[in-house]
Amino acid sequence: MSLQFVGLKEINGPLVVLDHVPQVSFEEMVELTLEDGSSRMGRVVQIQGDRAIIQVFEGTRGLSLKNTRTRFLAHPMEMPLAKEILGRVFNGSGRPIDGLGEVYPEKFADINGKPINPVARSYPRNYINTGISSIDCLMTLIRGQKLPIFSGSGMQHNKLAVQIVRQAQIAKDSGQEFGIVFAAMGVNNDVADYFRASFQESGVMKNVTMFLNLSNDPIIERILTPRCALTVAEYLAFEQNMHILVILTDMTSYSEALREFSSSKGEIPGRKGYPGYLYSDLASLYERAGVIEGSQGSVTQIPILTMPNDDITHPVPDLTGYITEGQIVLDRSLDQMGVYPPVSVLPSLSRLMKDGIGEGYTRADHPAVSNQLFAAYAKVQDARSLASVIGEDELSPLDKKYMEFGKMFEKHFVGQSFDDNRTIDQTLDLGWTLLSMLPVEALDRLDQADIDKYYDPAKAENLK
Repeated sequence: MSLQFVGLKEINGPLVVLDHVPQVSFEEMVELTLEDGSSRMGRVVQIQGDRAIIQVFEGTRGLSLKNTRTRFLAHPMEMPLAKEILGRVFNGSGRPIDGLGEVYPEKFADINGKPINPVARSYPRNYINTGISSIDCLMTLIRGQKLPIFSGSGMQHNKLAVQIVRQAQIAKDSGQEFGIVFAAMGVNNDVADYFRASFQESGVMKNVTMFLNLSNDPIIERILTPRCALTVAEYLAFEQNMHILVILTDMTSYSEALREFSSSKGEIPGRKGYPGYLYSDLASLYERAGVIEGSQGSVTQIPILTMPNDDITHPVPDLTGYITEGQIVLDRSLDQMGVYPPVSVLPSLSRLMKDGIGEGYTRADHPAVSNQLFAAYAKVQDARSLASVIGEDELSPLDKKYMEFGKMFEKHFVGQSFDDNRTIDQTLDLGWTLLSMLPVEALDRLDQADIDKYYDPAKAENLK
């Protein structure tokens, strides 16, 4: 039943209050009609008895306490869905901004999604190839996984996001379609233009659905953006049987919008002013990734967040780490050295990669190569720490080998150009070439059969 009321009880920032409102639901959509006949949308964000508190998407400027007409629409916010939604660009609240007109929907879906029975989930297997060696080899992205990127302010996470969108693909022999849903929250106009231009110039736009929420857009729209994006992803994955990669940037902007929204409602703040329900709110987004039994598609997430002051214990990265299955950490010192992408290998991991790599997925030697590269790079850090105390000239011959390995590893394996799209075979072969710089007796994580097949010190000399 659609209800309509005339007049408002109170206006407070982006919120309006109505009294004596029966039978209203939480998150119900609302249409407000101003005196001049124009209309604005909002949604119910709080109910106190028969009092309803509504957040207005476009702000409350120009609203009248006496003559504003409010109509409750009796449904939550819904996203129009159709297969043709691929290749389209929307604002943060799901309205087209690409000049191609409205979406002709096959159906509408609640942007808050439907709870997934945990028993109905299938264990994520197989991988998504990003063409970036450090990710594909050492922290492999598995279909159905949620793997965040922890970055810092001013670092090249936007460039990395564009490269992943341009290069990500599944095995060509799978016979299934692959698509990307990209949601940017709180970005400046120049960053939004960079994303759009990059996708169009590289020719991948036809497989991408974009949601752009700008920094000057209302904060309520920023809270809706990831939910609209994930609704589209779920439709394409579980009803159109596609493998969908969702990239959400920047989740810190989303969390700050949630903090501002919570403060405007007068809620008691938690750690660093964030609402006490930040964990459950982030979980309601991240847990919409996965594979469901009976469906051939999958939803994989890469949330990108900037850590204030590079603090990994900040509430947003801290809680994200609890919910997700690993993390990719970007390192400021590598960034300042000119290494791109500046992936910090040792604190990064993918907890699901062990079940989606190896024979039948990537290559039989992949797990062993990954373990050996991690172990060798850890010894590089030990050698560097020792060299800082006693000097590099005083190191043992093996430690000097590790020092040289570390330089080549950061230059050739972690570092690669923006246009360098490596296959998994090229990545693993490069890993073997680097490991060939070390003496055979130092390779304690590798099988002798693999060493006999791939170990080649001559290639390592050519790399130098």
